Amino acid sequence: MQSIRVELGERAYPIHIGAGILGDSSLYAAHIEAGRVAIVTNTVVAPLYLERLRRALAAAKIDAVEIVIADGEQAKEWHTLDSVFDALLAARCDRQTPIVALGGGVVGDLAGFAAAVYQRGVPFVQVPTTLLAQVDSSVGGKTAINHPRGKNMIGAFYQPLAVVSDVATLATLPPRELRAGLAEVIKHGLALDRLFAEWIEGNIERLAAGDVDARGPGLLLFDSLARHLKES
Repeated sequence: MQSIRVELGERAYPIHIGAGILGDSSLYAAHIEAGRVAIVTNTVVAPLYLERLRRALAAAKIDAVEIVIADGEQAKEWHTLDSVFDALLAARCDRQTPIVALGGGVVGDLAGFAAAVYQRGVPFVQVPTTLLAQVDSSVGGKTAINHPRGKNMIGAFYQPLAVVSDVATLATLPPRELRAGLAEVIKHGLALDRLFAEWIEGNIERLAAGDVDARGPGLLLFDSLARHLKES
């Protein structure tokens, strides 16, 4: 596992990345002080990873309220957000109850926005399960829902307590989703890191086929991000 720190003063947070870390209870215990959290996930991710996350939290003596929303971009709207609020209120979640976003960009954006506004703000942790979410939407505090007149029109910048990126979850991604994430990785390399861009070019067929070695595109990207954070 590797970790880098996003330096934002009082809002600074770590990004942990590695294979198989979703079930590492110590990562959650290090950042969650409350004895209870609310996990927001969707109908696709829940059967794959919800139980593993719940067990990891239980090992850290953290109980979990489970909130499962519909899958897809169409779920990123006010009605779904309101259903999350209903579940949080029904479970009597208070200001000390963190929200854990388990899923791709839609889950992360919606759950993060819920955390930003529920009871004027509660802590939250990002656990992204798609490559696009791991390298883009889970980093930077971008949270939002869509509006009929535009995408991401209602939202807030709200930083998480931590990001836990388990690259082993990429094995369950459909090829289209993996390629969407790779496109974002390529953009980063072209913009900021020539050596990284050259590595992608030399390995693109293997990466697009999902043949990811222990270093993987996610680990290499965060190596690159870490270098730029140290230099900035």
